Amino acid sequence: MAVVVVTDSAASLPAGPVAELGIEVVPLHVLVDDRALREGVDTCEIDYTSATVSTSAASPGELREVYERALERSGGDGVVAVHISRQLSATWEAGRQAIHDLGASEHVHLVDSLSAGLGTGLPVLAAARRAAAGAPLDGVYDTAVTAANRGRAFIVVNRTEQLRRGGRLSTAAAFFGTELVTKPILRIADGRLELHEKARTRSKAFAKLVAAAVDAAGADGAAIAVQHLAAPEAAATLAGQLENLVPGLREVISAEFGPTLAVHLGPGAVGVVVVPGGCG
Repeated sequence: MAVVVVTDSAASLPAGPVAELGIEVVPLHVLVDDRALREGVDTCEIDYTSATVSTSAASPGELREVYERALERSGGDGVVAVHISRQLSATWEAGRQAIHDLGASEHVHLVDSLSAGLGTGLPVLAAARRAAAGAPLDGVYDTAVTAANRGRAFIVVNRTEQLRRGGRLSTAAAFFGTELVTKPILRIADGRLELHEKARTRSKAFAKLVAAAVDAAGADGAAIAVQHLAAPEAAATLAGQLENLVPGLREVISAEFGPTLAVHLGPGAVGVVVVPGGCG
């Protein structure tokens, strides 16, 4: 058999590689009024500007069920679970509890991706590709951790209301206490969402986003992911610019932000993830 890689729906991975690599995905939840919707499973129109919409992590029980299934699929070779940053969601902690309840710490290894969206998804791909190549549990785990540590994520949001309500921005007091910043450029550093730079216009924000991504990519090749919410043209333009500017580009993945991230980022958000050295 082979090691099985598990992640959560906030990783935003396209269905193709998930199916091809046998990745198990645990749904996170979007809370709309009195309904808890499973991301990627339940369908519903969501107003991402509404103050009544929120999110919640996967529960230990939900994670335990998927870990058990993945462990059985692996034929005993083991499971590597790569989840959204523990600074941004309770999912990682729920995973730790699920592994404890299973008594499976030797067979299920947990990884904090230190990121979200495809910042989680790219380390998941790196690990799953290594698993598909026949690597043992420790090798797959090390691949995920290395990709997570190398990864850099930058995001431009169109509006700041969702960030203010969600409380996910670690520099919130300093950010919202400054002069009006219409188009902030954010980054995820050590698992925390922080203000990276400020811009007065969307075009200038995108220019800074591209510059930050190119600088993070370095000169030895990188994997790039571009995400957006209701901004496909902007995302396509950014992807094209990065394809021309990043030396030795190894792959480019594009996807929309899933609902659990969209609730906090809002329509018009565009993000870029860079993993120097690629994802295997």
